Amino acid sequence: MSITTVKRIFAGSLTLLGAALLTAGCSLAPAYKVPAAANPDAFKETPATPAVAAAGNETGSWKIAQPSDQIPRGKWWVIFDDPKLDDLEEQALAANQNLAAAAARVKEARGLLEASRADLFPTVGAGFGPTREKVSPTSLFQPDGVDIPAQTVWRAQATASYEADLFGRVSDAVKASRAQSEESEALLHSVQLSLEADVAANYFRLRELDAELQVYTQNVALREDTLKLVRSKFGAGDVSELDVARARTELATAQSDAMTAQRQRATTEHSLAVLLGKAPAEFSMASNPLKPVQIRIPPGLPSALLERRPDIAAAERAMAAANAQIGVAKAAYFPALSITGNAGFEAATLGDLFKWSSRAFLLGPLAGTALTVPLFDGGRRKGNLANARAVFDEDVAKYRQQVLQAFQEVEDNLSDLRILEQQTQTQNEAVQASSRAAEISRTQYREGAVNYLDVLDAERTVLQSQTTAVQLSGVQAVATVNLVRALGGGWGDAVTVGAADPQQEAK
Repeated sequence: MSITTVKRIFAGSLTLLGAALLTAGCSLAPAYKVPAAANPDAFKETPATPAVAAAGNETGSWKIAQPSDQIPRGKWWVIFDDPKLDDLEEQALAANQNLAAAAARVKEARGLLEASRADLFPTVGAGFGPTREKVSPTSLFQPDGVDIPAQTVWRAQATASYEADLFGRVSDAVKASRAQSEESEALLHSVQLSLEADVAANYFRLRELDAELQVYTQNVALREDTLKLVRSKFGAGDVSELDVARARTELATAQSDAMTAQRQRATTEHSLAVLLGKAPAEFSMASNPLKPVQIRIPPGLPSALLERRPDIAAAERAMAAANAQIGVAKAAYFPALSITGNAGFEAATLGDLFKWSSRAFLLGPLAGTALTVPLFDGGRRKGNLANARAVFDEDVAKYRQQVLQAFQEVEDNLSDLRILEQQTQTQNEAVQASSRAAEISRTQYREGAVNYLDVLDAERTVLQSQTTAVQLSGVQAVATVNLVRALGGGWGDAVTVGAADPQQEAK
């Protein structure tokens, strides 16, 4: 091959490379921006109390939401000041299998991102070995009928290939992979937050059942004392056997109610064990009746919710990935440039392989063309582009729905806590009143002023009111946890508000 021919090849290659550089990185994807979604000025159910307003310190000015799902949430559960809960949370973060699976999905996404980024660089390889071949006379410009003997060719070559990033096809694919990787990281944060909240909710549910069992135990003891009193009065001939049968029935019912709470406690303990990454047989927790949780969480501004919620961040990253895929689909309508080449040595014998005269190279594809322009594909590219646009529209709808759901969750828990605060106070009054009524009825029954039905009615009322008070305390604790979950994590601005203990008021 003459020097002039080599110069022409290199000149042609440089022309193609120059054209590739001019169009490289020119993305065809639409300009991406986060679509408008519901974003009210304030939460409807925000409690207008001075303590909460002072803690939030965000009630005066509006701010535009910025993507900040990487804000450290910290150990938000420490606001409950419960060492046992702190320990359970640490165990769950270390051993929960759903969290481990989410972490593995992040690694998967990062691996795919690294693989897609490789397309931005040339692929270089090397090879060595013999080839046994027989070519036709035509390939050597010989007339038909000429017998070309088979031969062995030894080769030692380096190869290189590169697809120029024309019209941003490769760079848009990398953008899509990067957004998908960020989406998986946001979903990991969402799984972690859900795990932390589930551990706290199950823990408080377990302690609520301990408090219920405490009430039932006290009620069983009271029923036993009542049965003794009724039997004594029956022995003295003051009452009929019917009162004894009723007293025995109430005692058995109280014992059955206690067993129901024990069964519920066992299943809740099993659920908590699984959240900790343990078999139920490996975990048990001592009884610890729940005390009312007096934590008030400042909701802040609605715009901050869009920043903090990891599931919203994941939905937004899914939109960004879908938007980049539109650019990839559009780039398929335009030419693609593949630059290939190899250089090394070729010889008929191994001994002659590395001689200078055995050098050989090839710049450009061995068959076909370097620059390919799609002409007809039966509508494949049109279908791919329509699919990419539809996926983006679907992700936009999912994002907006996720925002609406987030606001609903916050409002639901704010209203729960607001109403529960008043309901708990009212229920405490009911506990006091019913306890006093039961005490009076038992005294009057001893004196023979009332019949046993009055005693039964009063004792059933006090049991129901005490059980409801305990359950409301549990609901209030879980609603506080769910509000933290709905707001996207903790930040340390919680306020403690004093309130009476219904168990203490009942005494």
